[in-house]
Amino acid sequence: MLTTLAVLGLAFSLDLLIGEPPTAVHPVAWFGRLVDATDRNWADGDRGQRLVGVAVAVLTPLVPAAVAGGLVLAVTPLQPMASPVAAALVLFLTTSLRSLLELTQDVVAATDGDPDRARERVRGLVGRDTSTLSPAGLRSAAVESAAENLADGLVATLVPFAVLAPVSLPAAAAAAAWVKGVNTLDSMLGYPSKPIGTASARLDDLVMFLPARLAAVSIAVAALDPLALGRARAWAQTPPSPNSGWPMATLACALGVRLEKVGVYALNPDADLPTLADGQRAVTVVGRAAVVSIVVAVALAAIIATVATPFVPGLEPVSAVPTIVDPAPPEVIGWA
Repeated sequence: MLTTLAVLGLAFSLDLLIGEPPTAVHPVAWFGRLVDATDRNWADGDRGQRLVGVAVAVLTPLVPAAVAGGLVLAVTPLQPMASPVAAALVLFLTTSLRSLLELTQDVVAATDGDPDRARERVRGLVGRDTSTLSPAGLRSAAVESAAENLADGLVATLVPFAVLAPVSLPAAAAAAAWVKGVNTLDSMLGYPSKPIGTASARLDDLVMFLPARLAAVSIAVAALDPLALGRARAWAQTPPSPNSGWPMATLACALGVRLEKVGVYALNPDADLPTLADGQRAVTVVGRAAVVSIVVAVALAAIIATVATPFVPGLEPVSAVPTIVDPAPPEVIGWA
C-alpha cells in the first residue's frame, strides 16, 4: 500500500510540476495517430463500417495497454524503484488535471474583456462552434468541459489504476492506458457521422458509467452541497451522452447556474448563465473535486490491499500495529 501511495504521489507531483507534455512527445498523441489511420472506408456501406468498427474498438486500446503494462513489467528486474516510477509515469501520462484547470481559468478570465482570446482558447476544451457565443456562453462551455473532463481526464483512469496497483503495478498501468485508449477512440471516432466509431462510442459509454457518477459525487462534496447531486438528476440525461450529463448537471446545480449547449441541452435551465465569479468558482470546485476523487481512489486502494493481503504473496497489510513482546516473564523483573 505504501508503494501505491508513493506512485500516486509521484504521478500527481509530475502533473503539478509539468502539466501536459508537448504533443510531439505525448504517447496519447501517438495513439491518436494510430486511431486516425483506422478512420477510413474499409467496407461498403454503414453496416460494413460498423463491423470494422467493432474490431477497432476491441483491438486498438489493447495497444497502449500492452505497451504500458509491458514497460512496467520489463523494468521490474532492473531496480527496486524502477517499476513504481514507470507506473507513476503511465498514470501521469493518462491523467490531466493542471492543464485542464489552467485552460479553464484562462478562458474564464479572457471572457472579461478579451472574448476573442476566450474563443481561441476554448477550442482546447470543446469542439462546438464558438464564433457566435457571448462571454457568458463561452464561460458555460468552459465550465461544462471542466466538469466532463474531470471524469474523462482524471477519474476514469485513476480509479482502475488505484484498485489494481496494490495487487499488480503492470496490471494497473495497463488498465489506465486501456481506458485512456477507449476515451481517445471515442473522442476521435464517436460521432454519428462516423459509422466506424459506433462501437467505440458504445464501449466508452460503458467504461464511463461509474467514473462519470463518481465525478458528480466528488463535485457535490467539493461544493459542500451534497443535495446538488439529487437536483442534477432532473437534467443528467438531457445531453446525448448517457454519462457526461452527470458531472455537468451536478456542477450547474452546485453553482446555481445554467450550463447550455444551444440547440442540444440546457442544464439547470431556470438559472442564468455563469458570471465571471461563477466561472472562477467552478475552477475552484473542480479542483477540489479532483482532490476528493484522489482521496476516494486511495481509500479504494486501501480496501483492495486489505482484502488481497491473505491471497497475494508478499503483499503487506495496509497498516499493522506492532506487537509489543514482553522481553521477560513477570517473575524475572520481580513481579509476584
